[in-house]
Amino acid sequence: MSQQKSPFTEPDDKELLSAPRNKTTKRIFIAATRMNDGKTTTSLALYSALRTLTDKVGFIKPVGQRFVEVEGHKIDEDSVLLNQIFDVSVPIQAMSPIAIHPTFTRDFLDDADQNHPKIIDTMCRAFDRAAFEKDYIIIEGTGHAGVGSVFNLSNADVAKRLNAKVIIVARGGIGRPIDEIALNKALFDKVGVEVIGAIINKVEPDKIEMVSKYCRIALKRMGISLLGCIPVEKMLTAPNLNQVVEEVQGRWLNGRQAGGSERIKKVIIGAMAAKGIVDYLQPGVLIITPGDREDIILSAIAAEGIAGERLISGIILTRNVLPHPKLMDMIAQTNIPVVICSEESYNVASRINNMTVKTQPTDTDKIPIIKNLITDHIDLGVIRHAFDARRD
Repeated sequence: MSQQKSPFTEPDDKELLSAPRNKTTKRIFIAATRMNDGKTTTSLALYSALRTLTDKVGFIKPVGQRFVEVEGHKIDEDSVLLNQIFDVSVPIQAMSPIAIHPTFTRDFLDDADQNHPKIIDTMCRAFDRAAFEKDYIIIEGTGHAGVGSVFNLSNADVAKRLNAKVIIVARGGIGRPIDEIALNKALFDKVGVEVIGAIINKVEPDKIEMVSKYCRIALKRMGISLLGCIPVEKMLTAPNLNQVVEEVQGRWLNGRQAGGSERIKKVIIGAMAAKGIVDYLQPGVLIITPGDREDIILSAIAAEGIAGERLISGIILTRNVLPHPKLMDMIAQTNIPVVICSEESYNVASRINNMTVKTQPTDTDKIPIIKNLITDHIDLGVIRHAFDARRD
């Protein structure tokens, strides 16, 4: 198995690159005001939208913090995700040249003056490969504009180095996202990078019109175009049961194969009488209850038997309390996904409700939604117009 070359090792060529050789590909840098604002989802959606204009669309995430091993290389998860969805037909290493492993920053600072030009060289060579013969390339940033400053490779620095134009993604609202966009724009302005627009993401559907109106006014005063507002899509934030089990460090008791991919849309704590739980037995519901609440478990089993199909997405038994062995035998005769964990019911519910759900390549139900986000809610014409008079 091949070993990944460190960005701090000497390149094969004697001369280091200070900038990409590619001068023609239109490059769009996706930044965000903070973590989990929807940068990856926006990148996926914009990539899909641009593919309706041309087949020649590339992708790169120059600096990645969450990575997996692919053929002996540390590759950012988002690069793997996009490549598996769209089959970019570019070597995966070129889409994820720099992985920030636990000792990366210390290794860099041990000899910053020598290491900085080497990681710039690594990034620029990867960019030239990822952008080769492409009309557009999406460059996904990492966090807000200043992330990476500790090793002299902030998002603003990367966008400048790659001669990209920036779209800033912020979370729904008016006051806070506008303030955060202004703060990030200041850093991009400082290094001379153009911000071509902003996207307000995760807006409550009934507030789209109001948020759009006032954000457009506020951003115009800052010289930024509002590209659009994307509504909250509950499907994109709903975890599947496998993700929930990992979050609560649970153990499967029943129905793993059939229920692991079940999407959890509502969490119910079984603290009520069994007859009260019946109204909540429907697809997408996860019941959290101690294993000694056998009346609730029996209600779920009975409802499934009457309906002839599974009515809930799963049950989590808390405090490591197992039901009576005979009840366990009854559970085994059903398709109900059942998991057990050590925490209290309310702690489990809180952990699930606060989960950050990342899109995975296996989330086939999410991909069509993501692909439509830009075409349904964003003015792609503004983005195309920004490159009409591009000066390289």
